[in-house]
Amino acid sequence: MNNKPIVIIDTDPGQDDALAILLLALSGAVDIRAVTTVAGNAEIQKTTNNTRYILDLVDSPIPIYSGAEKPLKKALVLANVHGRSGLAGVRVIKKERLNGLAADKIIETVRANPGQVTILAIGPETNIATALLREPELAKLIKQIVVMGGAINVPGNKSRTAEFNMFVDPEAAKIVFDSGVKVVMIPLDACNTMPMFLTDFEKIRGKLKRPILAMMKQFIRGIAKFENFEGALVYDALAAYYLINPKAFELKKMDIRVETRGELTAGMTVADLRNWGGKNPNVDVATKIDRPAFIKDFIRILSK
Repeated sequence: MNNKPIVIIDTDPGQDDALAILLLALSGAVDIRAVTTVAGNAEIQKTTNNTRYILDLVDSPIPIYSGAEKPLKKALVLANVHGRSGLAGVRVIKKERLNGLAADKIIETVRANPGQVTILAIGPETNIATALLREPELAKLIKQIVVMGGAINVPGNKSRTAEFNMFVDPEAAKIVFDSGVKVVMIPLDACNTMPMFLTDFEKIRGKLKRPILAMMKQFIRGIAKFENFEGALVYDALAAYYLINPKAFELKKMDIRVETRGELTAGMTVADLRNWGGKNPNVDVATKIDRPAFIKDFIRILSK
């Protein structure tokens, strides 16, 4: 009998998304029922094609369900650091058919497994918000949503105040954060302290070393150009690692709201950091990650 935690990966690959998917697929720690795709780092056709490429690297039979091609209310804003394809450094040939079933699959899987499904949200949260809007009772049935996104005490990486996933679809993020679902948030604050370098990726052994190095070389160039940082900030891989080794994370409960209307602050995750006034903590925020444990497990798992 399979007693592994049930997971849906909602993603917009992205080189760091690729690392996250590969980590979870090879870890053996979870039962991945579906990968749902969303527009974000690139357009929906490209993120879906990229997902197929990633799963094919490890001959994975996990089904792919494409989703939202744009945010709930605003125009789609694409990332810069990942290249035009979203997965610069490798050649993605296959064109995956778009079925538009992401929200439906999320609803179906959660309803069939009440209280057991974790959603790993490593892209804009449009698909998840759509599912919550369609099924208002769904929030009570989801075990947790692990979100890569947001910034508490550091600047945004897309605007002055907003992390990319929150910036792309702040309305969707607000729906998720206000839904009552247990949310675990892996923000830029923690991710920025966990850079990886080519010397780390070169320690990988086996068939994945070559494509990962190719992707990471381009990713590091993109981050250097657009974020003025030397190294790979592997945001989504860190969020995935929470599902593999939650003990490597220090969490703090916070009262967080997502700003949707500010001219300069749309997508900002606003934490109530006051030492006075009533609080309604709705998010468990990662404040620290065990770097040696992550690097060790990352290399071990991707060397399989």
